[in-house]
Amino acid sequence: MEESAAIVAGWSVRKSVMDKPVFNEKGDRVRVIHDIIVAPDRSVSFAIVAANQFLGVSHHDVAIPIEQLDFNNGKLVLAGATKDAIKALPEFQYAKLRATPRPRSDYSEHQ
Repeated sequence: MEESAAIVAGWSVRKSVMDKPVFNEKGDRVRVIHDIIVAPDRSVSFAIVAANQFLGVSHHDVAIPIEQLDFNNGKLVLAGATKDAIKALPEFQYAKLRATPRPRSDYSEHQ
């Protein structure tokens, strides 16, 4: 029963962040969150933002450090952001996995 209570009280990245617009402090919509990067220590480190998108398909993703984003009145805000400034950032490319990801239980053994 504790597990279902945690699920009900929990927070969903998919519903709250993924594919949600990013605004600047002026309220201008500048881009959309495409993915979230979780570090091996289980902390959220980067938001992957679609810098150039056409018909819902991203052609240029960029990594924004998560501490630069803020929630303000229910919106994701990236202060000082413009569409052009985000588009000018270096393109993020996912690393190719060289090995199968380890199960979560393997990480706790080394802490």
